[in-house]
Amino acid sequence: MPLPPWISDLPALDLLLSVAETGSVGRAAQAHGISQPSASARIARLERRLGVPLLVRSRRGSLLTPAGQAVAVWTQQVVEAAHTLADGVRTLRADQEARLRVAASLTIAEYMLPAWLLTVRRTHPGTEISVGVSNSAGVCEMVRAGGVDLGFVESPDIPAGLSRRQVGDDRVALVVSAGYPLAARAGQEIPVTDILEQPLLLREPGSGTRDTFLNAVGGKAPHATSLGSTTTILATTRAGGGIGVVSSRATAAPVAAGELVELTVRGLDLTRPLHAVWLGRAPTALAEDLLAAIGPR
Repeated sequence: MPLPPWISDLPALDLLLSVAETGSVGRAAQAHGISQPSASARIARLERRLGVPLLVRSRRGSLLTPAGQAVAVWTQQVVEAAHTLADGVRTLRADQEARLRVAASLTIAEYMLPAWLLTVRRTHPGTEISVGVSNSAGVCEMVRAGGVDLGFVESPDIPAGLSRRQVGDDRVALVVSAGYPLAARAGQEIPVTDILEQPLLLREPGSGTRDTFLNAVGGKAPHATSLGSTTTILATTRAGGGIGVVSSRATAAPVAAGELVELTVRGLDLTRPLHAVWLGRAPTALAEDLLAAIGPR
């Protein structure tokens, strides 16, 4: 059976308890920080909604009717529970204002997040900041579960139920060792079919880098090996183990040093947006400050 509409009028029920305690609508109004006419109007409205008289008013003050006394007894635990709820929520808000919980996919965590967090630490030196690192799918699960306030992902697909904001973009690069046979074709446009015939070194399922590449090539990579980190992929690529598929941010230094060679693939667009994700319509205040540090929306 659904609750009646008047049950939501907790401020009026709380006011009724104060009248019972003080013996006066005026003193109860003062305790609640409202005027006496306003307090009288609230009690009168509550009487109409309940359908029973609650107070007997006289020159000496206000007394509860027998019905009013019964309602006051039943109200006591309800109002106390409401105060417990209000205090708990205030505590949660204070805790939320004092800490920022972030999760980021590996590329963002390694190459972008440190500078972003440094800005927040400068403006909020007393804030506790915790950072979790996972692949894009893992980050979205952490946000969904309420384990973090804000997540950063590289995946081209954002799960339903999460709010998002683009915070940048990235490009997936295909690289090989300098001695790998395809390195001789660097600078040329290599057909996708030639790439798919080679051993491909991909991140694990759930990685935004992996998803970006597979979406671009139609979802098929028959000679792919899944590796759990960008570092492992780069090490295997240097050893001649195949074509490394990682963020261009991770390959910039080894390509500049001549350790790796980037391949150009005909008609293959491997750019991708980077997103912040969170639960609810708006991020927390600290999360919004972090997004502001990243730049315009």
